[in-house]
Amino acid sequence: MARCEVCGNEYGMTFEVHAQGAVHVFDCFACAIHRMAPICEHCRCQIIGQGVEADGQWYCGAHCARSDGRVGIVDRV
Repeated sequence: MARCEVCGNEYGMTFEVHAQGAVHVFDCFACAIHRMAPICEHCRCQIIGQGVEADGQWYCGAHCARSDGRVGIVDRV
């Protein structure tokens, strides 16, 4: 059994996420999101969907990017 790197739970069905040369071990998607999801630079929510990137900063959507002074950002509809 492996141990979740977020909550410390030892669990027989953990899973690994390989990202940017590192291997992370989690026991559930909630822990994976907690550790891996970027944070919106404007409203500070965790970005679980697509999000938008502007000048190396992550935002949950175009509204937050524009509110933070980024121009030319639009949501896809």
